[in-house]
Amino acid sequence: MPVRVRILAVILVVTALGMAVAGGTSFLLQRERVLAQVDARLDDTATRLRSIATGTDFATVRDLLAAAIQQITPDTNEGILGIVDGRAAVIPGSEVGLTLQNDTALIARVNRETAAGRVVIGTAITDHADPGEPGAGRGALRYIAVPVHADGDTATGVYVAAFSIDAELAPIAEAFATFALVSLGALVVVAIVGWFVAGRLLRPLRVLRETTERITATDLDQRIPVSGHDDVSELTRTVNDMLDRVQEAIVGQRRLLDDVGHELRTPLTIVRGHLELLDAGDPEQVRATRDLTLDEVDRMRGLVADIALLARATRDAAVEIAPTDVASLTESVYAKVSALDTTHDGRPWSLAETAHAVVSLDADSITQAWLQLASNADRYATAGTEVELGSRATGDSLELWVRDVGPGIPSDAHERIFERFRRGTEQHGGRGDAGSGLGLAIVAAIARAHGGTVRLESAPGVGSTFTLVLPIDSTPEDQQ
Repeated sequence: MPVRVRILAVILVVTALGMAVAGGTSFLLQRERVLAQVDARLDDTATRLRSIATGTDFATVRDLLAAAIQQITPDTNEGILGIVDGRAAVIPGSEVGLTLQNDTALIARVNRETAAGRVVIGTAITDHADPGEPGAGRGALRYIAVPVHADGDTATGVYVAAFSIDAELAPIAEAFATFALVSLGALVVVAIVGWFVAGRLLRPLRVLRETTERITATDLDQRIPVSGHDDVSELTRTVNDMLDRVQEAIVGQRRLLDDVGHELRTPLTIVRGHLELLDAGDPEQVRATRDLTLDEVDRMRGLVADIALLARATRDAAVEIAPTDVASLTESVYAKVSALDTTHDGRPWSLAETAHAVVSLDADSITQAWLQLASNADRYATAGTEVELGSRATGDSLELWVRDVGPGIPSDAHERIFERFRRGTEQHGGRGDAGSGLGLAIVAAIARAHGGTVRLESAPGVGSTFTLVLPIDSTPEDQQ
């Protein structure tokens, strides 16, 4: 069942139940009020009858009943009757709302109940008149029967007054019927309005479903139109942001696969070409081909290792944040880079500055990124020049930097060198083709995993300064 139908069904059911409870409760309360008023009027009739009986001496019971019927005017929907010796003997002289003289069942019941001489009030369901007479028909009667006596008369008499409950409740029943019709009409209006309102509120979800159905691995540009500022609109914006991230991830994955395929194609071609031309009978050629093949395999293994490292650096779980003493970290990295002197004779290293602070970061991954920057500086700096590293805390940022004196990097290449498999060329400051081209991409990924960036300050002929800029005492963006 569609969500729109379910929402509308719930609204209608709750509305109907609310109307039914409200109308039923009101009807029952009004009904009880009317019945209480009927009983009060019957009690008032009994009081007036006793006043008549005690105010005058009557020779016979019939005279007493006749006087009572003449003096007590029945209300609307009320009938009165005088019974003498068990028979209807005195009836009203004018038309009343309810006739009782032909209701033999009521007369017989009253005679039984008043035989002990006590006043009786009760409810009876009976035929209270002949068809065609006022008040005729079968229904509920609320009655009072009062035994009467006269001095010197041995006859027994009963004064009976009764109200038709159906007639008394008729206005309430009509009002309830009107309420039911109005409620039914209101439900129809609620259904129509609810159908359109639910459709309007659910339209973004329908568009979301249709858009996601159109999105494929080759078409990631579809987005959901956003209108309004309600919860559904916020959901739409969130889904659009998710689609942006998914598109970015898929595009990056495709670019990585393309780059990996391109990078592996050259060594594989070299290995295949030499193996195809190999003369198995020439030991010298076999030895040379073996050395070349192993060298290319080692290069591919290093490339695969760098790709795996880059993939780990871009995952949420890549960093394990913990409070770290920056001074100890700086001393440790300096001790490790000092060993790089063996690669270039006379290349001095110096520790220019040390930050004394405790910062939340992943010491292992930061060490790896810092050493990568130091390795780049050792590889590309001018022979015999000094390479500096240091750390400083400035405001809310921690800076870990490496500075070399060398050919430098042109400004138009500052962004490109952080891309995967991007290597500098001779025209870009003498940065050669050594390495996999993933080192600076890995450094940038580690910085992003910490919520920071990599800053490059360089110019041709001046040298380069690479700086890891990390936020102090804040969690990485990927972990928020």
